[in-house]
Amino acid sequence: MRRNMRKRSKTTQRAIAAAAGLALGAGGLIAVNVYASAHESGAGNSTRRASQEADQVLAAGASTISCPDVGAKLTSVPDRARALVDRELALLDQQVAEAYQRLQNSARAIQQDSAFADNAIMGPLKNKRVATIDRIAIIIGRSGPRPQGLEALAACSLRASDDQQGTGQGQGQGNGAGQNGNGGQGGNGPVASDFVNITTVQPNVRSPRTSRGASKGIFTTRCGVNANKLYNSDNIIVAPGVDNGAHHTHDYIGNQDNDAFTTNEEFAAAATSCRNQGDKSTYYWPVLRLQDGTQEFDAKQLGGGAEGNTGRILTASKVTLNFVGNPRGKVVAMPKFLRIITGDAKAFTNGTANANAAWSCTGFEDRQLADKYPICPQGSKLVRTSKFQSCWDGRSIDSANHRSHVAFADPRTGACPAGFKAIPQLVQRLVYDVDAPSLNDNGKSSPFYAVDGFPEQMHKPITDHGDFINVFDKGLMNRMVQCINTSRKCQ
Repeated sequence: MRRNMRKRSKTTQRAIAAAAGLALGAGGLIAVNVYASAHESGAGNSTRRASQEADQVLAAGASTISCPDVGAKLTSVPDRARALVDRELALLDQQVAEAYQRLQNSARAIQQDSAFADNAIMGPLKNKRVATIDRIAIIIGRSGPRPQGLEALAACSLRASDDQQGTGQGQGQGNGAGQNGNGGQGGNGPVASDFVNITTVQPNVRSPRTSRGASKGIFTTRCGVNANKLYNSDNIIVAPGVDNGAHHTHDYIGNQDNDAFTTNEEFAAAATSCRNQGDKSTYYWPVLRLQDGTQEFDAKQLGGGAEGNTGRILTASKVTLNFVGNPRGKVVAMPKFLRIITGDAKAFTNGTANANAAWSCTGFEDRQLADKYPICPQGSKLVRTSKFQSCWDGRSIDSANHRSHVAFADPRTGACPAGFKAIPQLVQRLVYDVDAPSLNDNGKSSPFYAVDGFPEQMHKPITDHGDFINVFDKGLMNRMVQCINTSRKCQ
């Protein structure tokens, strides 16, 4: 338990963030914009054309909002500007989340007035995004070259669901619970088409060819399953210093001082759930929930039920954290406080470029699913696997877009990109005891399960992701590297 002084310090930091306009849930009307930026030439025609397209999408049962990912485009941000830029990026996420909520709650108004989406939802979101993106450019410009062309990322669009089953059912129930046949969590997913019987999937796992110099060892760290029930909806990597920066709830194991305001010094001084006390790393991922109507601790909170993440939080029955080698050569030590994100929490709207979800069942792990949840046969358990990037640029513990400093090895050869070094690869495996959902009655008799996510991502399985911050002490990290490079099994 944190000392009272630490608690006061964290509370003060949150108050400062709120005063800066970063606390979520301000209740302002944020909205969707599907038309061209007013700064673009020919905006009038583009506006009319996009508005017509929006009407068509809404008529077809549009269910989510897709906005360009500004953060992904910011590959070079001066160090002194990063904290402010990260906060502005978190504000963009807040705006989209609120716009999605507004869209869900306005189905009737949109049906009655085709201009409602333009006037009350689409226009305000575009205006807010333009202002926020402009602030980002100004902040970066104070410390280096001002980025060009960011304003083109302000426009968002309405996206129809891949499967209309359940879409529109439960509209206006943004904080409703599942097992009511309303298309999942408050009407924003999952739906029956998000699931597939694992026995119908063909084996699809391929391993890269290993060379004579491969590092074949395995180092296992045992950190529990979050029996301490350490949860929050922050994201210290992507949105440091921002309350509810993830808009969904995370499980945490390992380091026990995990929130948006934790410093590297605090990570190093904190307690850990790991058996080996030399590992104070933080491992976190979005919780998995069962849509059974349970009112969890966050049922009415942002990041929880207020943003469509409802139902009983499922604690994994088993968590395995293995660090493995490189099929082509030796690995080097990770730098302390290295941050790695694998997967993309916005992959449903961003596309699959950074997606890295892998769902399966025990006994069938040679069959991995990216965009479907598996239905496991009796006696088999649900498995979530995350393989983290295993190549490092040799310089940075993080990067502006939180991705460029690390990379995946070539899936066929195991080679790292030019200029990158092979590091131990974290392979995270989560096992859950969960009954197969009933698809024939839309989860009424046996409820759906789904991963937490940003509300507009509709709890799609493709959005699964994991986060890791390396806080191994130097001696244990060196022992890990030696173990892996000499092809042994250690812990």
